[in-house]
Amino acid sequence: MNDNPQSVPPGWYPDPTARHAQRYWDGQGWTEHVASKKGVQSTDPPTREPVEPAGSAVGATAKKVPVFGARRVAKESLEENARLQRLIDEHGLRELAEVEKAVEGVRAQLDAAQQELKAERAAVQGALAERAAVQSQVLDLRSAVELQEFGLYDVEHPAESSVSLGTGLETLRVEIKQAISAGHATTATTNFTFNNSAAKGRKFVRDMSKLMLRAYNAEAENCVKTVRAGNLSAAQKRLGAAVDQIARLGSMIDLRVTPYFHGLRLRELELASRHLQALQIERELERARREELRQQRLAEQELAREKERLEKERAHYLVVLSTLEGNGDESGVARIREKLADVERAIEEVDYRVANIRAGYVYVISNIGSFGPEVVKIGMTRRLDPMDRVNELGDASVPFRFDVHALFFAEDAVGIETGLHQRFAERRLNKINLRREYFRVTPGEVLEALREQRVELLEFTLEAAAPEWRSSGGHGQLASPVQPDEVGESGSQVTAVA
Repeated sequence: MNDNPQSVPPGWYPDPTARHAQRYWDGQGWTEHVASKKGVQSTDPPTREPVEPAGSAVGATAKKVPVFGARRVAKESLEENARLQRLIDEHGLRELAEVEKAVEGVRAQLDAAQQELKAERAAVQGALAERAAVQSQVLDLRSAVELQEFGLYDVEHPAESSVSLGTGLETLRVEIKQAISAGHATTATTNFTFNNSAAKGRKFVRDMSKLMLRAYNAEAENCVKTVRAGNLSAAQKRLGAAVDQIARLGSMIDLRVTPYFHGLRLRELELASRHLQALQIERELERARREELRQQRLAEQELAREKERLEKERAHYLVVLSTLEGNGDESGVARIREKLADVERAIEEVDYRVANIRAGYVYVISNIGSFGPEVVKIGMTRRLDPMDRVNELGDASVPFRFDVHALFFAEDAVGIETGLHQRFAERRLNKINLRREYFRVTPGEVLEALREQRVELLEFTLEAAAPEWRSSGGHGQLASPVQPDEVGESGSQVTAVA
């Protein structure tokens, strides 16, 4: 075959593998027909119109070589041919489907590599976040250590477990730490010299400030630990004494605890006391509920025993009545019927007391020998005999028995007792334990309150007899019953028991 490009037949192109001079392209792929410089070495190729293969330098669109830069173009052509040769050496002359399959495999490998890269990136980010958290903890520990140099420790605070006070306590503690870190806890002179050295003077002031602040914070924490529901003022006074002592000892350098920082620690004491007061009130309310249930069980037991006794008495009268009717004793029958009616009324009253849990006896009592002449106890009981409850209150826990100013039955004894308690709430002696129903009022004031509530009274005693107290050397006049004014409009129906 002639080497002149003008004499090359259609379909013959330079062999890309460089093993032969020419090779035939049938439009879909290279055939087995090859040619050397001496001519064709195989049978003639097919006669259909060939299609020029991609990448061939032979054809109608052969690349033109410019006049200038021919050397650069030749170098780029050689590099392109070398790259194509490497691809051919690596993949060979494959069919298009095989090439596409190979490309899909490469893409799958690329996707897998990207997923692995994403997983590695996520792992690295997690490690960085964990490292940042550890660094934050390290910084917190360093800050805690620095604050401990000033005597500030994260001690257990009573209000930590409180839902309503816990958030306020956390915010307050942050403010305390910030005040110490910013140097707002203490104040001192700035022009103090030591041995004619201003630097030594500043160091001396810093050390003394740190030492005094440690002492103050230790005293504040002791106050928090020892504060109780009722001794807040004592704890605040104790902490204030520490401030005065630090100012006195540090007078040479004008060292003192700032009012701002002292106010923060006083608020901390107040939170502790408020929480303890809330706990004590809750405990006292629980005791009051248990006592109320105990009194209710006692009342129910007494009413049950009373009803059982009345039932037996009624059965006895029924037997006697039947016998007298059989004997024709009309006078005896009438007498027994009257007694039987009394028993029936008593049973109905017991049933009413059992059904109406708000019914009971309201009592107003005092104990001059134990509490003085202007203290009364206002309460109620559902006991069958209300004096049993009064006698229980005057047991060995007090030196003298209680005197009764008023003791009356009411259908709404609970409402009357609650109204009196609310009326004299500000004058209650024990504002923590509400079960202690003692008020600093006179019997006359209680009488006026009962009149305002439209409570019907038959008898109210203003002055206490107090026989035991007077016989023991007490002084005063004997009690005299007072008949209150006429009753007001219809209210709670009251029957007096004097």
